[in-house]
Amino acid sequence: MRKLLYLLIAMPLFVLSQNKTLVTVDRIFPKVDKIQAFEKALAAHAQKFHKGDNKWRVYTIQTGPDAGGYHIVEGPMTWDGLDKRGDLGPAHLADYNTNIAPLLTEKSSSIYALYREDLSSVQVSDYSDKIAITHIFSKPGYSEEIEDLIKKLKKTWQASNQSVAVYELSSSGAPEMSIVTRYKDGLKEREPGFRTPLKERFNAANGDGSWSGYQTSIKNAVDHSWSEMLFYEKKLSSTN
Repeated sequence: MRKLLYLLIAMPLFVLSQNKTLVTVDRIFPKVDKIQAFEKALAAHAQKFHKGDNKWRVYTIQTGPDAGGYHIVEGPMTWDGLDKRGDLGPAHLADYNTNIAPLLTEKSSSIYALYREDLSSVQVSDYSDKIAITHIFSKPGYSEEIEDLIKKLKKTWQASNQSVAVYELSSSGAPEMSIVTRYKDGLKEREPGFRTPLKERFNAANGDGSWSGYQTSIKNAVDHSWSEMLFYEKKLSSTN
């Protein structure tokens, strides 16, 4: 009985410790005259070496300052899983360094991002083929205010059946929240008449006049932000 009681008490902690909320994101940029060879090599590499927790979802970056690049998401996994991942072995490194690296420009970036279920209106693995990412950078000391703003936005997203995943960057440069809008119904969701204007939906979800307070908080808490659109490329991603 005591053992059973211990297991029941320990179970929530065990489940919490096993939550797979971490993703790694690499952005790489092929040479203009090597795109076809690059995509062929990338697809072969993903399907051979990146399965399970290390699976890849590859997106092409359509707009913004990184347009023309490839956005590679690995995971989700746990921090312990990342620790144990290592470099996936010498064959993995040899394949990447021999077949992919020579086709790239010097421009690249790598980040760790933690999915925030408490701020999101969609589960981490409920993906879509078309997404938009808004990168939000807070002023120093305003991280709590940013989270509060996003919690109010979450109410709005949930009320209007909008799929948005929120990620917090971890040890990856300036403090950032990435708001990823997943267009489950495709890009028609961006049409002006698809949903009621955000201001009206926000006031309905958070109370009359709340939009004005939201705007003021943005001016006070946000240092800067920028956005982009990305398309999922199944042919370049890992097979299940």
